Amino acid sequence: MHIDPDTGLLTEFLYVHSPNADERPPGVHPELIVVHSISLPPGEFGGPWIDQLFTNRLDALAHPYFAAMSELKVSAHALIRRGGEVVQYVPFQRRAWHAGESSYRGRERCNDFSIGIELEGTDDFDYAADQYHTLAAMIRALVRTYPSLSRQHIVGHVDVAPGRKTDPGPVFDWRRLHGLLGGEK
Repeated sequence: MHIDPDTGLLTEFLYVHSPNADERPPGVHPELIVVHSISLPPGEFGGPWIDQLFTNRLDALAHPYFAAMSELKVSAHALIRRGGEVVQYVPFQRRAWHAGESSYRGRERCNDFSIGIELEGTDDFDYAADQYHTLAAMIRALVRTYPSLSRQHIVGHVDVAPGRKTDPGPVFDWRRLHGLLGGEK
């Protein structure tokens, strides 16, 4: 996996532009990776809904669950689908709107200094092997491209927004991910 350092884009995967991003504060670089999970509607995989959510085109009438979220302005840097396919929404050097109200080690506003990676899944349904392999490859590419990142600063959304978020959930196998990255955490 390769990231073009000039554009912040993965070179071999689909890019779907999300307007839900902006510039990071001056002098701030990505230092944290936040792992999320998403399925739309909940528990269903595939389909166009995640792309539509992150591009502000989610039809509130397409599913009862969408009514409450169709007006949200959210994004992530990338999504890893169940089969390991990747969709990128925001260049990695820009600020995606993924973590919301958040804090990491006493530092507020995690969107300012983090990269958000969504896994297509739920808190209570095992993630696919392809997703772990792709996530590990993406993290290795990110660490190679952005010296401010390290494999020691990878957390779940639950870790930066406890009490508000639960993803990627208790079924996410952190030991497996760290094993793929070449070490236990």
